[in-house]
Amino acid sequence: MLSYKNSIKRIVTSALAAAMALTMTTAAFADEPYTAYNYDYWEAAIPSQSAYRVDVAVTGADMGLDRLSDPSDKLFISEEAPSTMKDAKDLFYDHDNDTFWVCDTGNDRILRLSKDLKITGCFEGVLGDTEIAVRDDGVSTFDGPSGIYVKESLFDGKLYVYIADADNSRAVKCTVKSDTQLELVQEYLKPETKLYDSKVFNPSKILADAAENVYCVCKSITSGAVQFNAAGEFQGFYGANRVEVTAAVIAQQLWRKIASNEQIQGMKRNVPVEYANFDIDDDGFVYTVTEAANAQTDAVKKLNPAGYNIWDNSVGDEYKFGDLTTEYDPTSNKSYKCRLTDIVVSDNGTINILDFENGRVFQYDKLCNLLCIFGTKNSTSDQEGSFTSPNAIEAVGNEIFILDGSKNDITIYTETTFGHYVHSAVALYDEGRYVDAKPEWEEVVKRDGGYALAYTGLGKAALTEGEYSKALDYFKTSYDQDDYDKAFKYAREEFLRKHFTAIMIIIIGLIVVLIAFNILRRHGVQKFLRTIIKGGD
Repeated sequence: MLSYKNSIKRIVTSALAAAMALTMTTAAFADEPYTAYNYDYWEAAIPSQSAYRVDVAVTGADMGLDRLSDPSDKLFISEEAPSTMKDAKDLFYDHDNDTFWVCDTGNDRILRLSKDLKITGCFEGVLGDTEIAVRDDGVSTFDGPSGIYVKESLFDGKLYVYIADADNSRAVKCTVKSDTQLELVQEYLKPETKLYDSKVFNPSKILADAAENVYCVCKSITSGAVQFNAAGEFQGFYGANRVEVTAAVIAQQLWRKIASNEQIQGMKRNVPVEYANFDIDDDGFVYTVTEAANAQTDAVKKLNPAGYNIWDNSVGDEYKFGDLTTEYDPTSNKSYKCRLTDIVVSDNGTINILDFENGRVFQYDKLCNLLCIFGTKNSTSDQEGSFTSPNAIEAVGNEIFILDGSKNDITIYTETTFGHYVHSAVALYDEGRYVDAKPEWEEVVKRDGGYALAYTGLGKAALTEGEYSKALDYFKTSYDQDDYDKAFKYAREEFLRKHFTAIMIIIIGLIVVLIAFNILRRHGVQKFLRTIIKGGD
């Protein structure tokens, strides 16, 4: 009976939340190519306000790539230089110098863009002592570069460009010699050691930490990222995913206990899925995403320098990322799951995860609270804000940049008024400044009455201000059981403090009455009083 009541309560609450959100988001839906939504307590998708709007989609023509084929331009490469991107795979923003870097993979080149996405440099390869074949001009050309990372060194202050040159089976570390030339500092090749048992070395993504250790994601490696030190020496593997625990895996483990050696050798080997991409924050934590559509274990991780996932679900954490339910598309009669293809941690701390399968961005705060979902995939439309092959994501402040490898453009999303209030509130909330965040959360609720995190924020503000009854109401609305229990404890303690004298008088009075009644009972007075009462009748 209780389950039935809870089901009814869930349906009614979800319907009311959806109705409130719909009344406030109709106008927003009309302006955006996607339907904004969020998840309620029961992990059901409900409409929400749009936190981001499409600003502009920037093409090669907008970037000024035609300059590369103009002999009179200082950025001239050749008269045949393409004026559009082709199958671009990666996008990186250098916060120190306000520049974007693009792996224009299909054109075998690296593009450098200004903050407003205008071309400022183009690099077809590297100059220097390399084992890869070079052109007559001494340039070792790139072949399918698919990952890039740029950082100023803490040791010598130089700007280093790290490139995963996938089809050349190498990664390189370079300095910028001119607007069209990179100079090789270090080349990272296939490790010649028994520990590296793969036959190929095909780095697809790359990053470097503060100590200039280099990490490469290789599609052929399931043991984690391939790690090199600054001198190019192989150091091992970093942050491997775990094997997905499924019924088939469990059954095979049981069967191995009784199978013969020949049968064991014929079994399919269970190996973890390699992750697709990663990012590193200012504190040295590495965030990874696994693109495989069926991956649940370690889909998103936060690794410390030792490679340990501090979001390890096996120790009781309950972090979930991407869509919480599998969606069904009636037009294709298929069900889809997320394929998380890229991740970026913004300079304001938000975690942004790109879903290749559905063209959506899932944004979380530092505490892994889901803030918003935006974007969409549409392979038959050129509408701005919809994607065909969303390959990479970058964040600058509260602006989001998405690189599409098929449409060959970069789409810029800017925050809406609703998004502004959410981000302002979250920034204060994550710092523990709950009271300061209160007016921001109130503005969020005005625009989206079903936004659960806002009620939790208001509840913590009320708790801080000692308004425990209000806090209980807010936590009840957001179904925040842990904070509700905390507020209830404080409310109970406050009630006892306020009514301590009255409670003590009542207790003492009851004790006196009980003592008096016991004395009278012992001396037979109770019987005497009953006799008098009966006699009086």
